[in-house]
Amino acid sequence: QVQLVESGGGLVQPGGSLRLSCAASGSIFSINTMDWYRQAPGKQRELVATMPSFSSTNYRDSVKGRFTISRDNDKNTVYLQMNSLKPEDTAVYFCYIVVTSNDSGRTVRGYWGQGTQVTVSS
Repeated sequence: QVQLVESGGGLVQPGGSLRLSCAASGSIFSINTMDWYRQAPGKQRELVATMPSFSSTNYRDSVKGRFTISRDNDKNTVYLQMNSLKPEDTAVYFCYIVVTSNDSGRTVRGYWGQGTQVTVSS
């Protein structure tokens, strides 16, 4: 089994910054894709940023130039640096990590974090 622990959410004023972290632990052989999603009240969960490899990143258009996804493979951790935050960024943010487990079958499976609330308001 794999456990994900998110941290870093909170209340911030428009134009402010937050850094989210998501640490994975457990039966990990390797980590594949590391993603951040968000879900605002009454809306569907949407992909914010994805990092399929150590050097490749992709972002939804509304956060390009403001958000940065990064990963530390030694710590099995993915980060989301969010700058110039806007009220429309308010949502619960979830990390999603695809893991190859260290069992004999090298099972590949995706895991979700518990979610962390980000509120952008004056």
